Amino acid sequence: MSTKTIISFSLLVFIPISMAAKYLEWGATAVFITSAIAIIPLAIWLSTATEEIAVFVGPSAGGLLNALFGNATELIIALVALKAGLVDIVKASIAGTIIRNLLLVMGLSMFLGGLRYKEQEFQPTVAYVNGSTMTLAVTAIVLPALASYTSSGVSEIEISKISITTAAVLIVVYGLTLVFSLKTHSYLYDVGLVDLEEGEANNSAKPVHKPNLGLWIGVLAISTIGVAFESELFVGTVEEATKGLGLSPLFTGVILLPLVGGASECITSVRVAIKNNMDLAVSVAMGSSLLVALLVAPTLVLIGQVIGQPMDLNFNLFEVVAVTIAVAITTIVSLDGRSNWLEGILLLATYIVLGATFYFPS
Repeated sequence: MSTKTIISFSLLVFIPISMAAKYLEWGATAVFITSAIAIIPLAIWLSTATEEIAVFVGPSAGGLLNALFGNATELIIALVALKAGLVDIVKASIAGTIIRNLLLVMGLSMFLGGLRYKEQEFQPTVAYVNGSTMTLAVTAIVLPALASYTSSGVSEIEISKISITTAAVLIVVYGLTLVFSLKTHSYLYDVGLVDLEEGEANNSAKPVHKPNLGLWIGVLAISTIGVAFESELFVGTVEEATKGLGLSPLFTGVILLPLVGGASECITSVRVAIKNNMDLAVSVAMGSSLLVALLVAPTLVLIGQVIGQPMDLNFNLFEVVAVTIAVAITTIVSLDGRSNWLEGILLLATYIVLGATFYFPS
């Protein structure tokens, strides 16, 4: 049994514990902590189910499924928070998820993979394309903030119009990236759809096992409902609990929420990096960042307009700077198509410094 499976089974016990904390009134902090831990195994099972269904339906449809549901946990948490009116925390979590994937997830992958292998290689073309696309996403985040900070004559209504237009453009661009990666240039992304289990990477003569589609659809449905339920508990106590713990809304959104929702990506990326599959590790980390920047964020902007919780792309200036730094340093490190443990340390050190900067002003 893999480490990922052991973790996902072990932490399921926090689902009933979080429910008990809520209904027995153990306090906001207890509900906050237990529901946050409960989301982690649910996120892992949701991701695993998506990957298994992707194997069943084939490379093209499977790639599309992974692309659309790869960050379902983060999207669900953000939707619950947006519905609750926690717009600033939602925007901070978007920036935080991008930073987490580019610095923490990729950093851990390069560091732990580099401890086992002196140097690892991956396709620099994919990193270059992802870096270029992330530059567009950063531009989309920077411009509304820049307009707001440099011009006193820009109203909230105008910022909202800029954000809606930008959101539509980003969604179109994301659709075109899918065409590029799944159709016209799919050979560049041929790194596998699913994490290989122990021994599977070896040239085994065993027949390939076909996933049970009905079972995994059920797991996907149950995991999604579970994440939604636990997210309600988590978001319902986030303001009171973080205030009691001395955490600012900015730190909660940028660091805490992305860590809760991103366990699956982190475990998957690190495991395949240790197996010397840096192509897949880089694809998971950078692909997840692109999904958040080009699809999740603009989708939340449009949904916010519909449900009466308007959200724009006018991010906190420090969030913008942090995302820009993350994109820049990750692009520089990955352009040569090689990685080692020291480059992983550099990414992790950057994440820690940014995290400390978000934490201490609280």
